[in-house]
Amino acid sequence: MYKDSGVEWLGQVPAHWTLTSLRRVSNEWCDGPFGSGLKSTHYVDAGVRVIRLQNIRAYGFDDSDAAFIEEAYYRTALGDHDVVAGDLLLAGLGDENNTVGRACVAPVDIEPALVKADCFRFRLDSGVVLPHFAALQLTAGAAFDAGILSSGSTRSRIPLSVMASRALVLPTLEEQRAIASFLDRETAKIDALAAEQERLIALLKEKRQAVISNAVTKGLNPDVPMTGVIGLGMVPAHWTVTVIKRFSTLQRGHDLTDAERTEGPYPVVTSSGISGTHGDFVARAPGVVTGRYGSTGRLFFIENDYWPHNTALYVNNFHSNEPRFVWYHLQSVDFSAHSAKAAVPGIDRNDIHVLAVGVPPISEQRRIAEYLDSQTSRIDALLSEQQDGIDLLLERRVALITAAVTGQIDVRGFASVEAA
Repeated sequence: MYKDSGVEWLGQVPAHWTLTSLRRVSNEWCDGPFGSGLKSTHYVDAGVRVIRLQNIRAYGFDDSDAAFIEEAYYRTALGDHDVVAGDLLLAGLGDENNTVGRACVAPVDIEPALVKADCFRFRLDSGVVLPHFAALQLTAGAAFDAGILSSGSTRSRIPLSVMASRALVLPTLEEQRAIASFLDRETAKIDALAAEQERLIALLKEKRQAVISNAVTKGLNPDVPMTGVIGLGMVPAHWTVTVIKRFSTLQRGHDLTDAERTEGPYPVVTSSGISGTHGDFVARAPGVVTGRYGSTGRLFFIENDYWPHNTALYVNNFHSNEPRFVWYHLQSVDFSAHSAKAAVPGIDRNDIHVLAVGVPPISEQRRIAEYLDSQTSRIDALLSEQQDGIDLLLERRVALITAAVTGQIDVRGFASVEAA
């Protein structure tokens, strides 16, 4: 039998489940220190773990990006923000990729630790609620709660006092454990399938890159005479050897602020690809663009007149070479190896310009480009198919979690079957 939960996103829940709030099932809670209490200048290589927003992920703690402060400073100034294993952690700030209000559980061996600003710690009443269950249910409802509880024009924010008011609908502890156990088991199966598809995607990307690199550096005829070139290895003997500056000259993109943009049909190409349009252009199509900062090494082929942004490099002289061959050839260059050693990795075009390159005759360039268009389109179709499969698995994962933590499926029978 079901009843109205009284919470819009939860809808109907089993009749024996109880409506409460996060505040009512918590013994204490806190947020991280704001202002000068905890700054990046306090970070050291080892000590007390600082839990930041990037560690609080939907449905799990992310341990990959660790930060620490000195224990002496923590003990004297920040002990009220402590975290122990089993605490409920919530994100008070969201962005386009991470929903505000997402929750996870502090893992074993996290101590000593504390939360940073915009990160909340709730110490739950273990006799009423299982932290793992609470994290799952709160995360499942995070998107809905963000829509009604959050503020902020650029990044959604929920303050601690409001976060504490978020609703929970709880079964018995025994049923919470059964649900958590069921979800751990079933999501692990889904994650394993997704990981297998991720591995296949990685292999397909490697194959794609190998096909491109082999074609643009060796050609399509394996029987053609080859010659050795310093910096290139073996290349077809009839190809011309030059440097990239004389093959495809790169130019820094052009400044364009948001205020300067006008309505128009011309794509603005940044380091991550096309980012909106503008009423004017500075480069004729076709174009080849790569990131100068940020997404360095990604190559974009632009088929319309365009505005290359100052975060990008673009080919402003193809030297009578086939543009699509140039695009494919630059994909074989390891841009990351020539990234400047700075806080934000960047490409100095002068480092790229001096690299040696083997250049086939224009007719051969066109044949190679046509061949690669055909080969990469097949691989890209397989990549898209695998990514669609992963997206579907993740959708099923979220749907399964939501159904279980709202009582739409009764998992107690599954638990008893597993135990048998």
